[in-house]
Amino acid sequence: MLRPDVLRGLLLAGMIAAAATFLGQSYGAPVMLFALLIGMAFRFLAENPSCQRGIEFASSTLLRLGVGLLGLRLAVEDVQSLGLVPALAVVGLVMATLACGAALSFLFGRKMAFGLLAGGSVAICGASAALAIAAVLPRRGERAQDTLLVVIGVTTLSTVAMVTYPLLFRWLGLSDAESAFLIGTTIHDVAQVVGAGYSVSEEAGLQATFVKMLRVALLPVVVMLVMLTFRGAQSQRVGIPLFLVMFLALAVLANLGVVPAPVIAVVSDVSRWCLVIAISALGVKTSLAAIARVDPRYAAILLINTLILLGLALGFVTWVGLG
Repeated sequence: MLRPDVLRGLLLAGMIAAAATFLGQSYGAPVMLFALLIGMAFRFLAENPSCQRGIEFASSTLLRLGVGLLGLRLAVEDVQSLGLVPALAVVGLVMATLACGAALSFLFGRKMAFGLLAGGSVAICGASAALAIAAVLPRRGERAQDTLLVVIGVTTLSTVAMVTYPLLFRWLGLSDAESAFLIGTTIHDVAQVVGAGYSVSEEAGLQATFVKMLRVALLPVVVMLVMLTFRGAQSQRVGIPLFLVMFLALAVLANLGVVPAPVIAVVSDVSRWCLVIAISALGVKTSLAAIARVDPRYAAILLINTLILLGLALGFVTWVGLG
C-alpha cells in the first residue's frame, strides 16, 4: 500500500499524463512533449511535502519499470526481415552516434557524462534512452537538469524530424524502402518514427518501425557500456540494474513465444503509461529558470549529434545501399 504522500504525488503525475495523452491523441502531437509542458505548470508543487515523495517515485521507480517493460516490444523476426548488412549498419550508426556524443562533449568543454547521455538518447530512442542512461550515471547535483534538458531537446528535435525528414527524403528522390530505413535510423522517439514512416506509406511505416526496434534492442548494450565507463566514479559497487535485467528477460520471453499477444499488448500500454507518468513527474521537477541558464553548448551537442546521425545514415544509403 502506497503512503498517502506518495499516492498524492503519483496521482498528480497520473492526471498530467492523462491530460497529455488526450491532447496528443486529439492534435496528433507528441504526448511526451505535452507531459513535460503541462508538468512544468505544476512546478510549485515539486517541493510540497504532500506531493514530493510521489513525484520522486514517479520520476525514478516508474521510469525504470517503463523502460524494463519495453523488452516485450522486441521481435527477432522483425529484425531478421531487415537483412544482415542494413542491420549491421544500424548497430554501427548507434555506436558512432554514441562516440560522437562523447567527442562533442570534449570539444565543447562539457563532461563525458552529458556527452554519453546526449549521444545515447539521439542514437537509440530519445527520451526513454535518456532516462535509462541517466539511471546508471554517477549521481551529481546537476544530473536531473541535464536529463531534463536532453529529454526536452530530443523530443523537440524528433518532432521537427517527423515533419521534415519525409519531405527531405522525397525531395532527394529516395524510394519508400530507403526512406523507411532512414526514418527508422535517424528519428529519436518511437512515436515520431511511426508517424513519419506512415506519412510515406503503410509499408514504409512498418519497415521504419522494425528498424527502430533494432535500435531499441541496443538500449541494454549502451546502458551497460555507460555503466562500465563510470564504474570507477561510483562510490559503491555497481551491479546490473534490475530494469536492464527485466528488459532482457522480457525480450527473451517475448521471442520464445511464451507470452500471449494480448498480454504483450497490455504490458506495452503499461510501459507507455509508466514512461508518460515519469516524464510528467520530471516536468513538475523542471525549473525553467534553471534551464534558461543552461550553457548553449549543451543544446549544440544535441543538434550536431542529430545532424551527424542523419549524415551518416544518408551516406550509407547513398554509397552502400540496402542490398
